[in-house]
Order: sequence, then structure tokens, then C-alpha cells
Amino acid sequence: MGLADIADVLSRRVEDGAAGVHEALFEPVIRLGVTGLSRAGKTVFITSLVANLLERGRMPQLLGASSGAIRAACLRPQPDDTVPRFEFERHLAALTGPTPHWPQSTRSISQLRLSLRVQPTGFLAGLGGLRTVHLDIVDYPGEWLLDLPLMTQSFAQWSAEALDLAARPARAQLSAVWRRRVEAEDASAALEAGRAQDLAEAFRAYLLSARTAGFSACAPGRFLMPGDLEGSPALTFSPLVRPERASRKSLWREMERRFDAYKAKVVKPFFRDHFARIDRQIVLLDALGAIHDGPAAVEDMRRTMQDVLRAFRPGRNSWLSALVGTRVSRILFAATKADYLHHSQHTRLGAIVEAMLREARERAEFSGALTASMPIAAVRATVEESITHDGRRLDCVRGILAKTGKPALMYAGELPQDPAQLLTPARQGAEKWLDQDFDVMRFSPARLELRPGEGPPHIRLDKAAEFLLGDRLR
Repeated sequence: MGLADIADVLSRRVEDGAAGVHEALFEPVIRLGVTGLSRAGKTVFITSLVANLLERGRMPQLLGASSGAIRAACLRPQPDDTVPRFEFERHLAALTGPTPHWPQSTRSISQLRLSLRVQPTGFLAGLGGLRTVHLDIVDYPGEWLLDLPLMTQSFAQWSAEALDLAARPARAQLSAVWRRRVEAEDASAALEAGRAQDLAEAFRAYLLSARTAGFSACAPGRFLMPGDLEGSPALTFSPLVRPERASRKSLWREMERRFDAYKAKVVKPFFRDHFARIDRQIVLLDALGAIHDGPAAVEDMRRTMQDVLRAFRPGRNSWLSALVGTRVSRILFAATKADYLHHSQHTRLGAIVEAMLREARERAEFSGALTASMPIAAVRATVEESITHDGRRLDCVRGILAKTGKPALMYAGELPQDPAQLLTPARQGAEKWLDQDFDVMRFSPARLELRPGEGPPHIRLDKAAEFLLGDRLR
């Protein structure tokens, strides 16, 4: 870390310390980071959370709501003028309109401030009247968080690992076109701008197809969500086969320079300006989707959770530890779309995610923040129904299919009681599940008729909010 970085860190800590004193004495602020891996429903989660904090009739497990400690809530202007506002009203209209549909996913960072008037209870009850607690929700793509491992890798290390991952059986077909291009390149030859562009586009196409296939580890994250960096040199690089020698003007050296620029000018500013200021964090996972996609997708998600946990508990001497320290105090891993399963299987889904988290925590040598996992549905799109088929009782869910708009009954398959029955073959590289297949349909949101005081129906959103925020709202 250079002198400029040290000065920047010190100044930020002074600012954060002064802000912390002001918040503790006057209007405390909770900065909640919300991110999600592919298809996890991040926009829906934020929209439903805010709607259910504004109208708290469906939040009995949030003790501040059920006890009456939260007296009022309203949206306020966000504190960061340079960050786009999360479009809550437009997303809520999509979910609650006459023809409900899932809102469009956000593709960059955004923010929303919800202010709550809270009557302190317990020890603080006699110290004054109502106090204001600001909840600043910071919404950012999960792919950006997965760039963290790049920061400790050289271009040569990253290239070797990326090529090895792409050649594994589960990804080999998805990456075939790009790998042929890489193998045909002479990385020691002089740079040709057009060929470099073609290589980067082929690499990005592979990452996009991997994400579509259900894989979670698809870094660099900005290749999937480039935003205003589209076409810039910082996003125009690709892993290469390392040559024995490479001159300063070779393809290898230029790709190496761009890789280093990506880390310095794209990845590091995100962690410095946004991630380092987060107090609480929720990571949304489409665990059911990964199970449906097969053992390779489940193993990929498990490894990705390991990388995510490293971001929240960096080594003492890393560059990130100087920025983040131990600020994040609670992290929730939430398996979304629990409404795609009958409630009788929710415990099993929760156990699978907890087992994935436990292994990831041990591998990352994670300690410090309080972590938890649970299955949730931010907006419930189905109703439960049990049927008898071939003399066997099947617990199903019924909803409106996203593709056809027609009602359908779904039995997703029976999850195992022992998570090892999924995680062990996934870790061993099995190509498919031996015992049974797991089916997942895609449902549209149901038409809602919300009564005054009620937000959208959900599953355990109140329990998730209690874990993340409850200690600060009573």
C-alpha cells in the first residue's frame, strides 16, 4: 500500500469516526448492503423489504414492528448525490399493478434511504422520546463482489486459473469457442487492436453463457455488467496462455496492463467508496436454481460463497483489511424463491444452504461477524396444494407460469434430509444427480389486493429483517 493509499485510508477513518459519533448521539444510520448471485431476485427483495417496512402488517417476526417500537417510516432523499436512486416506486408498481410482472433487474449500484421513527425500549426507554433511525440500502451486483480474488492475483495466475476452470467438463462446451481463440494466439506477438477486441468479446460471451447455465463464478464482474465502461480498454482483455518471453509491445504485456488497470481503476474504487462503508449485508442465492442446474452449479455456488466470505473477513495484512476492517457485523445468506417449494421442504433447503455456508466459512477461516442463512421469498408468487399421484401424497405449489401466463401445479422434487447427498457428488464432480431430477418452473407474481397497512405477501422476510436490523430498531 502506497503513501497515497495510507493517507486516503486515514482520512476516511477520521471522517467515519466523526460520522459515527454524530450518528450514535443523534440519528443513527444503518448501511445495509444487498447483493445477489445470478437470478436471485435482488430488486424484488429490496422493493418488498421497503414496502413491508412502510406498511408493517405482515412483519410479526420483526420485533420492532410487532411491539410497536417502530412508530412511522418514510422515504427520504439519499445521502450520496453521486449514486443513482433505487427506483422503488416503479418496481413496486410492476409487482402490484393490474398486470403484475417482475421488475427489471438493476445493473449497477443504487441507493435508497428509509427513515424510521423508533420509540426506544429497555434500557434506553427512559432517555428520551422518539428517535430517527436511517436505513440506507445499498444495492450492488453480486458479480462485482466476486472480483475480490483478482486483487491478489497476477495476470499470469489469473489466466492459468481461468483457463483451467473453463476447460473443466461442466464448462468445456460453453467455453470451446473462446478457448480455441486463445490457443491459436501467439501471446508474444505484437498487439493488434482488432484481435485483442475479438478475444475479449469471445471471453465475455463465454462468461455470459456460463451465467445463463447457472454458474455463479463468472469474474470479472464488469464483463457481465459493464455499464458506462462498455468498450473501454479496462474491459478489453482476456486470459492468455503465457509465452516464454514477451516484449513490452506484445499482446501479453498489453493484456497484463489492462488487467492491472481493471483492478486499480474499477475494482478497488468500488471496495473503497461503497463496500467499506457497509454495516450489515445480505447475499441472495438462487439455491433451487443451482440444484436444478446440476452438481456442477451447486459446487460452483459453494466455491463462490467461499469467495464472498473472504471479502467480509480479509487477511490482516491485505489491502482490503485496511479499508474494511471489521465494520460488517451481520451477514445473511438467503436462499430465495422458497415459495417454489411447499413449506414442508423449507427446513431441508435451509439445511443445504447452511451446509454450503459452513464449508465456505471453514475454508475462508471466517470469524468476526455474525452470519446466518435461511430460505425466504421476498414476494410470494404461489399457493400450496397437496395432491395424490400413484397412491403417493405430493406437496406442491400452484402459480402462474412466466412464459405462458397460464396456471400450473409444480412438484419440484424432494430435497434430501442430509445435505451431503447433494454436496458430496457436487464436490466430486458428478455430471448429474443419480437419484432424481429437480424441476423448477418460473412463476409470475400473483395479482395482489393489499389492504391498508400491509405490504406484499412474503416468506420469512420479517425474520430476515429482524436478523439484519432488529437490534437497532427497538
